[in-house]
Amino acid sequence: MHRLTNKRIILGITGGIAAYKSAELTRVLKGAGADVRVVMTAAATEFITPLTLQALSGHPVHLHLLDTAAEAGMGHIELAKWADLILIAPASADFMARLATGQGDDLLTTLCLATDAPICLAPAMNQAMWRDSSTQHNRTLLESRGVRLFGPGIGEQACGDTGAGRMLEPLELAELASQCFSSGSLSGKTVFITAGPTREPLDPVRYLSNHSSGKMGYALAEAAIEAGARVKLITGPVALTYPDRVECVQVETAQQMLEAALNNLEQCDIFIAAAAVADYRPTAVAEHKIKKGAEEIMELHLVKNPDIVATVANHSERPFTVGFAAETRDLVDYARSKLERKNLDLVIANDVSQQGIGFGSDDNAVTLVSLDSVTSLPQTSKRQLAVRLISEIAKRANAVALNS
Repeated sequence: MHRLTNKRIILGITGGIAAYKSAELTRVLKGAGADVRVVMTAAATEFITPLTLQALSGHPVHLHLLDTAAEAGMGHIELAKWADLILIAPASADFMARLATGQGDDLLTTLCLATDAPICLAPAMNQAMWRDSSTQHNRTLLESRGVRLFGPGIGEQACGDTGAGRMLEPLELAELASQCFSSGSLSGKTVFITAGPTREPLDPVRYLSNHSSGKMGYALAEAAIEAGARVKLITGPVALTYPDRVECVQVETAQQMLEAALNNLEQCDIFIAAAAVADYRPTAVAEHKIKKGAEEIMELHLVKNPDIVATVANHSERPFTVGFAAETRDLVDYARSKLERKNLDLVIANDVSQQGIGFGSDDNAVTLVSLDSVTSLPQTSKRQLAVRLISEIAKRANAVALNS
């Protein structure tokens, strides 16, 4: 079920005794890495409380089509756009009938009409209701429109009858839901990415830093998410909007970035050090603003910062480790030296002396350097380049994992 990682799933619950299984289904989907928002019909609340589903999903449960609070926030249309998949479990005969005729008389049917996401139903009803010609007609109509039906299963029912009509079990439904998504190259993997500059304070108002915009690291985070990974983005100060569906950790200094990188490193499969970390920091930070004096020259005493990527690459819980090298000459030679000195698996090198690429720009061109290969990727947007880089990194990391 690793394909559910970072997927946004609306779990619709309609009225039926099988609604008690929806609590476990919510837990299973969350455990597989999905973000779950629950929508309940009025009848569903007679079988299981919204509070239960709120506690399990971690989000308020959506109940009403015209909800003032919801309209001021996400709104039902935004919720429809938010979803990667709508799974309705249980799906009653009444709900199937209303959906088949295109009704939008409650929140759940409206979402189904307004979404572009796949819709899946897990029917649950008495075996005679399932066999009824009207229900079978609605089933055929819904399937002809691309709606997928999971089940129903066959067995003993709450009413005492035996036959087709039971809702499938939560684990089976979660597995079927995961099959609605293609397997990404990083499905089930956890990726840590550092991005942006660090700031090393001199006094309360001044600091040492660099021109890194963070654009490359942020683009890599988005590409890794699309490839199915869980992503922790450790970001220095940048003027960028945090990517969706990532865990963002904000830091200022190199020491803070190192601490964030080492936190839960044992869970990390791939570490990508895209940040431009300051090599040195002041030996002491002035308590108050340093005043301009009469002297023409002011001396700063600096001490070397910790080497984050080398620390990770030589850690006992070492993940597949990727470094970046921003150079102005002898690109491949410096990159290979960095690879060997720091025990890295791959170095992504770019020539920042070239106009139109590198710091602050929207484009980049890089060379991938490993122990046994050199691969150049031509100039393109950082977003497009990030997709290619994640594909290359995933291919190499997966090969290492297979051979280990």
